[in-house]
Amino acid sequence: MKIGHCQCEVVDGSIDRNVETTLAGIERAEAEGVAIVSFPESGLTGYFSDEDAARKHSMEVCDPRIDALLHATRDRSLTFMVGINERRGPELYNTVIIARRGEILGTYSKAFPCYRYFTPGRDFPVFERDGVTFGVVICADGGYVEPCRILAVKGAQVIFAPHYNAIGLDGLLNHFTFVRSDHTARAVENGVWFLRGNNVRVGPAEERIAYGDSYLVDPAGEIVVRSRRHAESLITAEIDVEGYSYHRDRSVKSGHALGRILAEALEEAAPIERHFC
Repeated sequence: MKIGHCQCEVVDGSIDRNVETTLAGIERAEAEGVAIVSFPESGLTGYFSDEDAARKHSMEVCDPRIDALLHATRDRSLTFMVGINERRGPELYNTVIIARRGEILGTYSKAFPCYRYFTPGRDFPVFERDGVTFGVVICADGGYVEPCRILAVKGAQVIFAPHYNAIGLDGLLNHFTFVRSDHTARAVENGVWFLRGNNVRVGPAEERIAYGDSYLVDPAGEIVVRSRRHAESLITAEIDVEGYSYHRDRSVKSGHALGRILAEALEEAAPIERHFC
């Protein structure tokens, strides 16, 4: 199976433009034979540190602009995923929509949102395409063991991780290093293919840098393909999900062997805040 990510520029608050970018990426990915393609975190709405701006540029899953995107892709065979700031009653979620042939297959909402105005998601669905089981985590989720472990226990062979990064200069190098290390760990410890898909900001460098660096890590921890940094691009790769099935069993085995001990340790642990980054 060929999978991919469209590393594109997300214009904060410009939903119509971002829909056009998504449609162009879907067309290109389908022309290259991609079966599943991801787009950046909050790729339709943009990503905001301010709650008022995030709510202003949020949408429900049933929004007419999403309906139009689904209608425009009803004849496309590939599965795609795209992110939004999702209004769900009074609550706001950082959500990825998974869709194919004009239908929403499901959604995933970020478990470890970086801003307190988001409600953390606590559902971890898996999906299937042509015999391949896959799941989704979003950006900071990949820095924690549990979201990917839950998906692996549910049978995920591929994990997509859409990102939206705009990093200050002081933290840029540390961010680059830690993110790659986290993703290598998630791939190896769960025996899964891990596709980190970022956004990018095209043009002169600003105070915060959206540098891209999308890549696919195989279950042995090797980066098999990556994007150019600071440029829009589509990365694709053929994957073989059967070659590492023995490795994936470790997630299930550890859950059975150490689940009770972990639960006991959590009962003794000091309380922590509900929101994480």
